[in-house]
Amino acid sequence: MGFTTTKFSLNDGNAIPAIGLGTWQSKGHTTRDAVKHALQKGYRHVDTALNYGNEGEVGEGIRESGIPRHEIWVTTKLDNHWHQRVCEGLESSLRALRLDYLDLFLIHFPCSTDPKDRQEMQKLLDTGKVRSIGVSNFQIGHLEKLLRHPSCSVVPAVNQLELHPHNPSPKLLAYCQSKGIHCTAYSCLGGHENSPISGHTDLIRDPVVLKIAEFRAKSPAQILLMWGLQRGTSVIPKSITPERIDSNFNLDGWDLSDMEIREISAIKIRAKVVGDGWMPIRVFLGDDE
Repeated sequence: MGFTTTKFSLNDGNAIPAIGLGTWQSKGHTTRDAVKHALQKGYRHVDTALNYGNEGEVGEGIRESGIPRHEIWVTTKLDNHWHQRVCEGLESSLRALRLDYLDLFLIHFPCSTDPKDRQEMQKLLDTGKVRSIGVSNFQIGHLEKLLRHPSCSVVPAVNQLELHPHNPSPKLLAYCQSKGIHCTAYSCLGGHENSPISGHTDLIRDPVVLKIAEFRAKSPAQILLMWGLQRGTSVIPKSITPERIDSNFNLDGWDLSDMEIREISAIKIRAKVVGDGWMPIRVFLGDDE
């Protein structure tokens, strides 16, 4: 099995690379260098957001990599403050990235209840500046409200979610699959303790993960990424370290057994990296487990 070249088909006919580089909490030249290195290593999917404050550096990394633009899948996200200014939000991101178009533009959080915002997102597909549109952090209730609304003429191509063994969200994943919505897993390796809006999930030290990693002679991160990929989700591990970027991409020629998948999926610990206490409304209701 070769996930480094695998792409997942989307409901709009486009195809998203299975493995991408996440850039949340990456800053300055480290972002540029990480993106450049990842693309030269073979990554073809880079994920950023206006909220991350690093779209400019991501764009620099893309240009300095020397990889042709048409070979790279670029995802960014509409920030909460731009929900009533969708076109402006898009133009802001394109200027920062110095790109002519996006492969995927997501509503970052389900904080807006105005159907006009969703209509504006749909209109972007006619501009040639966005190839696919989707959502991020949408739970089942948010998706049902969206899909039921008369103004919804485009089913989101992607829902980008926090997905890992401590937050597997099987109901939400199954719901998205039933609607033809592909899921991308962020924070797929857990989180760390130093972010003001993130929690800590000690996934890479989980005994089940460590046992399988030792047996497979792989890193815990590789085991976690393979678990996500074999669930049918694309993954966007974040790293600024060349060695880890390389290791996270070393996922060809092996896979996990069904029993190993079940063992990891049976881990009982529940913890999230991203909370909603800093947002204008509560969006994570804990009912999609």
